Amino acid sequence: MVDSFRYLSPASTAIVRMLIANAPRELVPWTPLPQPLSEARIALVSTAALSMRIDRPFDTEGERANPWWGDPSYRVIPRTATERDVVASHLHIDTAYLEQDLDVVLPLRRLGELEGEGIIGSAAPSHYSVQGYLLDPTEFLATSVPAIAELMKRDAVDAAVFLPV
Repeated sequence: MVDSFRYLSPASTAIVRMLIANAPRELVPWTPLPQPLSEARIALVSTAALSMRIDRPFDTEGERANPWWGDPSYRVIPRTATERDVVASHLHIDTAYLEQDLDVVLPLRRLGELEGEGIIGSAAPSHYSVQGYLLDPTEFLATSVPAIAELMKRDAVDAAVFLPV
């Protein structure tokens, strides 16, 4: 179960709900793939705040101290990662499901199956996770997004699948 407002006071919850309801809705530009999907390299981007067990986890203490803040960083997850390799640091989702089956938030095995069946050209060697709770995305957009884009370019990624949780 997702509880997006778990650490907010009732007044803060009301404000955030109002901000969401009144946020401008912008069209996302559609860019067709320049090649067939069967030739494309695909990367995944999850908002489940996943990190490899050997990496620094997302900062949940900062969010607990200030519920208006979210960790704007990102983590790289290799295509070979399994449930045993990752930890989720997300305060707004029940992590028990992904601890049993990583594919519910980062479907690496399913992507590998699509590659094996020739539906996609290949799965990228690296995938990405971010914290899906950012009331102010300024730092995330200025720092993490360009860094992820650069890493995807390095890996010759043709398309990314975004997995919001």
